Amino acid sequence: MGCSLENNDSEKNIALVEKYIEAVENLDYNTMTSLLDEDYIGLGPSYTDSTGKGQAVANWKYNVENLYKKIEYKRVQNATVQIKKGYNKGEWVSSWAELAITYKNNETVVIWANTVYRVENNKIVKSLTFYNEADALQQLGYVFINSNDTN
Repeated sequence: MGCSLENNDSEKNIALVEKYIEAVENLDYNTMTSLLDEDYIGLGPSYTDSTGKGQAVANWKYNVENLYKKIEYKRVQNATVQIKKGYNKGEWVSSWAELAITYKNNETVVIWANTVYRVENNKIVKSLTFYNEADALQQLGYVFINSNDTN
């Protein structure tokens, strides 16, 4: 795999990702839908998680209608990279942020979130999202117990 920081569409691709993030914050499902390619695939945060375009927007809508009161991206930083060969070849935007989620019961979690987006023809075609799910759950008061622990 080779990669390069040279990317002629860097500013345009960052603007596209920023528009998508703004649509998420504003709960603008039409804009979210318009920025995702028809063949979009989203991966993460768990290794086996994957979703297509329709399900990705439906998941956001469900979470907002049933779980979230507000989503805020803070201290967002974006960078571009071009992967020149391999199965993830293409132009990517990496976006990392402090993400504050306020739930309908007014509990709030703050996590570090990183999503990398592959952009083709002014559409997001793929994303990989990484964040510490256990951190979010612990902030909500969940306790983890090893089911194999017999003590």
